[in-house]
Amino acid sequence: MVNLKKYAQVAAIALTAALPVTQAIAESHSEGVKIAVIGGSNEDAFWNLIKKGIDDARVVVEANGGEVNYLRLVNYDNFAPDVVQLIRTAIGQGVDGLVIPDWVPEAEDPAIRDAIDAGIQVILMNAGGIAKANELGAINYVGSDEYEAGVAGGKYFVDHGQTNVICVNHIPGAVNLEDRCRGVVDGGAGIAVEQLPLPANLDGDVTGTAEAIRATLLQNPDIDGVITLSAGVSDAAALAIQQAGRSETVMLGTFDMNQAVLNRIQSGEQTFAIDQQPYLQSLLAVTILHSALRFGTDLPTAPVLTGPGIVDASNIENTLAGVALGAR
Repeated sequence: MVNLKKYAQVAAIALTAALPVTQAIAESHSEGVKIAVIGGSNEDAFWNLIKKGIDDARVVVEANGGEVNYLRLVNYDNFAPDVVQLIRTAIGQGVDGLVIPDWVPEAEDPAIRDAIDAGIQVILMNAGGIAKANELGAINYVGSDEYEAGVAGGKYFVDHGQTNVICVNHIPGAVNLEDRCRGVVDGGAGIAVEQLPLPANLDGDVTGTAEAIRATLLQNPDIDGVITLSAGVSDAAALAIQQAGRSETVMLGTFDMNQAVLNRIQSGEQTFAIDQQPYLQSLLAVTILHSALRFGTDLPTAPVLTGPGIVDASNIENTLAGVALGAR
């Protein structure tokens, strides 16, 4: 039996020790807090799911006198400089909190440190990981472990008998995407796995991306697996596999999901997707940050992981039920 009296004494000591930090945050934001969230392009369906989480979290923030501003990239043509500019914009807006993916650390880290030096509390979301959050002085990391998600994808190919896989990277240099491919390579130990980097200007160009993947498949008849790093690129890969006449021999997987990916899994045209639950990423990141700023709460769990999870024929119907409710 637990000694409840002793447990309460220990808990009280621990709580007292934690109070000075969290109290200081809460006392300095007693009139409501202003939070900025930085996210991907309007044309990127993944970030529209992120927006759903932000919108639901905004209800809580606004009910407590605060506001949330979602700052999005227009496109990915000038990726790193544009992200840094959004960070500078958030700093200029005088926000109290910032939720941001650390996609390109060498470009973003100095700006994130400037935000923290300006008194802005930061949570890394979607990209960066807890080690980077600790290094920068951010409160937490909310998202998937990209490397471990990649390992799960690589193992899936191995477990299903594939022997020659390409990992299609549509934004080479983005750390979260590089980590995904690196994980696929390591998870696919014992089989051939290579990264196929695409020019960044092909992002969003389904026709151009499909042609690049099709050409690779035609040049390498031994390829029997393709994994993409976003749902949109998976659409292009599905087209490329069909155009190359390889639908019967090439297994298609992807990170993240859209309706087309789910439809293909349901029909058997695509095998799997790796879900990181973007809705939860933004919902949790914004509410955790708001609660810390507004009320001085402190979450002992770090990182807060929202994935990975494999979606395939075994659970596609349950996943579609979540989609119908607007949360997947």
